[in-house]
Amino acid sequence: MSGEEETPEEETPEEETPEDEETAPATAVTVESLRERLDAIEERLEAAETEDDLDEVEAEIEDLEADLDGADLPEAEDEDEEDPAEEIESETEELKSQLEEQRGPYAEDVVEDIEEAESTVADTEWTERGEGEAAEAVESFVESVDETLDESVTVASESIEDLTAALEDAGAAVETADLDPDDDADTVAALLEASEGLLSDLDDAEEWSDLSVREQLQAQGFYDVLDHRKDYPPEWGALKVWTKRGRADMVLLALEKLESEFMEEHCLDMLKRLGPEEAVEPMLQRAGKRDQDAIETLGKIGDEEAVDTLVEYVGEEGDPNLQKVTMKALGEIGSREATQAVADNLVADDEEVRSHAARTLGLLGDTRAVEPLADVLEDDESNTVRASAAWALNQIGTERALNTVAEYADDRAYLVQSEAEKAV
Repeated sequence: MSGEEETPEEETPEEETPEDEETAPATAVTVESLRERLDAIEERLEAAETEDDLDEVEAEIEDLEADLDGADLPEAEDEDEEDPAEEIESETEELKSQLEEQRGPYAEDVVEDIEEAESTVADTEWTERGEGEAAEAVESFVESVDETLDESVTVASESIEDLTAALEDAGAAVETADLDPDDDADTVAALLEASEGLLSDLDDAEEWSDLSVREQLQAQGFYDVLDHRKDYPPEWGALKVWTKRGRADMVLLALEKLESEFMEEHCLDMLKRLGPEEAVEPMLQRAGKRDQDAIETLGKIGDEEAVDTLVEYVGEEGDPNLQKVTMKALGEIGSREATQAVADNLVADDEEVRSHAARTLGLLGDTRAVEPLADVLEDDESNTVRASAAWALNQIGTERALNTVAEYADDRAYLVQSEAEKAV
């Protein structure tokens, strides 16, 4: 109606949020709260009976560590005191160690022990007695696995191959059993006790390294050839007898076991005389360290297996003695694969190296060397080197080689004349 005053609309007042309904701030992480949580975790760890219980404890420890990393804790008031954060971190680490100690045992631990035992049996150099002790240890363990798991695991024989095969079968049986750390705790514990016993027994079994050098040689019959002890040391007397009998295996045994320079020198000297095939590998190992005695021995043996190793040393200009010894050995082996490497030394600075190179080419007998040897005979300033080249051409012996030398019948050097007369 007109004339009537309009009643103004009432504004709806804004609803106020009660203070107790506001978002509460996150609980502050304090030294006290962290210590309380540590105590609670320790109690749960002591009460844990299953792996699931331990997993829950581990999760709580991880949560505590995360909170500790993000916490702003006060520092120690005294310099001699440890910071609260460091103390709590240290106690947390101790809890984690206790947690790990409380876990298991697991079937995986048994398998790891078995694999370690398998490697030990295969890789160890046992004495005759020790091999029997190792076999006894493996047989006892396999029997334990057989009884505990009711599996048919056996040892075929006392050979190293059969012992390792039996351990491999035992490990496979443990894995196949799929043992639960909670439900099968007693079974796992029994297997772990057996596997730890196996490792202990293998550790106690006699190895060659447990014996003194003299005991090792005695056990391998090295002194059996001695009917008296006239020579001193007795090893020297035995070595001479074995060399006379052509027993390179015993000379190599002495070389391996006896560490004196006196015995090493005589062993290598006797191997040079014998030139046995079985010495190739040990001599190659020594030749790899530029051992000149070993290189000489390889030359006496004459096996072409050594050529690739020796060719590498022919060009080492900083060591003329090594070059000369190596070229002589290559000449004795007689492989023409070495021809180019040796021929490269015909122009070496050292006169003796050039002379050895020429003579080695003569021993190799490769006709490709005729032309470079002819050049040396014509141009080298050393008569000794020229004489070596003439000798080498005579050794090669082809018509071209002999005709080349024959042209020097009136040479200024007597040695070259002598070789020319042979060629004619």
